[in-house]
Amino acid sequence: MEPAHFSALLSGALDGRGPALLPIDKDTPAPRVNALLRALRPASLRTPEGVTALNGGTGTSEDTALVVATSGSTGEPKGVELSSAALLASARASVRRIGAGRADPWLCLLPTAHIAGIQVILRALANGREPVFRDFSVEMTMAAAADLRPYVSLVPTQLRRLLAAGADLSPFRAILLGGAAAQEDLLLAARDAGGRIVTTYGMSETCGGCVYDGVPLDGMRAELEPGGRVLLTGPALFSGYRLDPRRTAEHLVREADGRTWFRSSDLGRFDGEGRLRIRGRVDDVINTGGRKVVGTEVAALLARLDSVAEAVVVGRPDREWGQRVTAVVVPADPGAPPTLDALRSWVAGHLPRYAAPHELDLRRTIPLLVTGKPDIVALRHPSTAPD
Repeated sequence: MEPAHFSALLSGALDGRGPALLPIDKDTPAPRVNALLRALRPASLRTPEGVTALNGGTGTSEDTALVVATSGSTGEPKGVELSSAALLASARASVRRIGAGRADPWLCLLPTAHIAGIQVILRALANGREPVFRDFSVEMTMAAAADLRPYVSLVPTQLRRLLAAGADLSPFRAILLGGAAAQEDLLLAARDAGGRIVTTYGMSETCGGCVYDGVPLDGMRAELEPGGRVLLTGPALFSGYRLDPRRTAEHLVREADGRTWFRSSDLGRFDGEGRLRIRGRVDDVINTGGRKVVGTEVAALLARLDSVAEAVVVGRPDREWGQRVTAVVVPADPGAPPTLDALRSWVAGHLPRYAAPHELDLRRTIPLLVTGKPDIVALRHPSTAPD
């Protein structure tokens, strides 16, 4: 389906003129599509050839406009049900925070089957405009930036590619950066290149980014459980997981005063200015010899080294330690890659020594999901992770 056609269908779903939508990326393999249809049971399937009724389809609640398919670490499909009210509250709060006006264009470079791309459409619609759709490439993106002077959402991998090509980022009115952790060196380089960077944190369950530069959007609120798990509440919360009341009850906690909190899968902390900082995911914590290591914290340290272009840190099975801390690294200079001893020494100077990598996996590139995030599941099992 063409993105512009999806934008029209989404507009209809938001105001009740059309059915709730379950977008599926056109490049999704057939077995995955079939798994989504079995798990989420839509009433019909729309393809370029037309609309086909499906047996066993189940309706949604009246206010549901969108069901976003996501997967946990197991790959099991989940359907995040989002109401029109939540989606519009999120989009309107976003454009208010960044100061986007009704005449300002939005450039969509992200897949529209995922919440980040959908939110670009919603922000444009909230301001009475249609977004401009482009496939991401450095040349096409910078040509659109020069022509439109747009707002745009990027993932860190896209931003790194623009910077590696020497792009001038000043034509963008603002770059909303999310989808994965943004390392400090990337933010500094982007700002040096003229970019107005706004870091965003959120997920499908919060209609996308709901915390900008560590501060929740208007109406949203963030707190931490004693163990550091991030809790979120406000008008942008999802309604529940489709056809899964057990998972819904685990993650949507309703208090006696009527307030509902979403128990995220992320670990966070508040810095000295009260801004929320994400340490990593609960399921990304590496248990090595009974000690817990947050892989994203180690990766952030490694990314500060001049010898490291990109880094992801995962736990791989280990008979002695349970999991071993593994650094997957793209070297800045393939001819002079960092050594494991150098990485261990650097990390041990900043974190407890048990957090230092025990294995170094050098790569030409980091395997990515369609969303632009590192494919953590594949990297935990190197035999199935393409280079």
